[in-house]
Amino acid sequence: MSNANQTEQSQNTAEPTRWQTYKHIMDNGLWKNNQALVALLGLCPLLAVSNNIVNGLSLGLATLAVLLISNGLISLIRNHVSSDIRIPVFVAIIATAVTIIDLLMNAYLHTLHGILGIFIPLIVTNCAILGRAEAYASKNTLDKALVDGFFMGLGFLLVLVLLGALREMIGNGTLFEHTHLLFGDIAQNWTIHFSDNYQGVLLAVLPPGAFIGLGLLIALKNAYDAKKTAKTNNALGIPIAITPAPQQQENRP
Repeated sequence: MSNANQTEQSQNTAEPTRWQTYKHIMDNGLWKNNQALVALLGLCPLLAVSNNIVNGLSLGLATLAVLLISNGLISLIRNHVSSDIRIPVFVAIIATAVTIIDLLMNAYLHTLHGILGIFIPLIVTNCAILGRAEAYASKNTLDKALVDGFFMGLGFLLVLVLLGALREMIGNGTLFEHTHLLFGDIAQNWTIHFSDNYQGVLLAVLPPGAFIGLGLLIALKNAYDAKKTAKTNNALGIPIAITPAPQQQENRP
């Protein structure tokens, strides 16, 4: 075997660098394995509170914080917990993180805490958080677990904010309404009004509007991915396989 072939083979079999690993985790969290648009996890709080930007941003930040705390702690103890009791231990860690976030929000963002209500404690039952703990944090080092928690949480947060923005614009004709509940008095004048006479579309702020909005976002993502895949295949000269329709057999006596 020539030196050139040996060099090429060694390059192909070389393990990815740390930054390549981080980039792969980032791509998964933000797009390829987005917990809301691809895995379809955590939809209950996502659909329930995303009627405006501030609610979506608040719940998204709380979820991101819980993901960071739980992923980090679970990664640290992964070699010290028996596989027989790992799920109860993971749930206990997640519940502790949620309790901390809940108490902090109640103390410093009391009005917003009352608006979000039960959906902050329900972060404990978010399958996206337990799923990342079981599938990734319990099998990887602390740095990778933290990066995974951050970008998985950020991807979930972005969907919450985008869906909240769409519903707020269509339903109320505004953006950034009530942001002072999260950012304080400095955000009193952040509200954008698109029209003084806009009556609003009630459907957008009701639960059916959340389902329709999320369905549109998922459809747009799937269409973009399909178009990108087709463009890549065409550039590489890969033929697109077309499956012929099955022929119907005639029923003969």
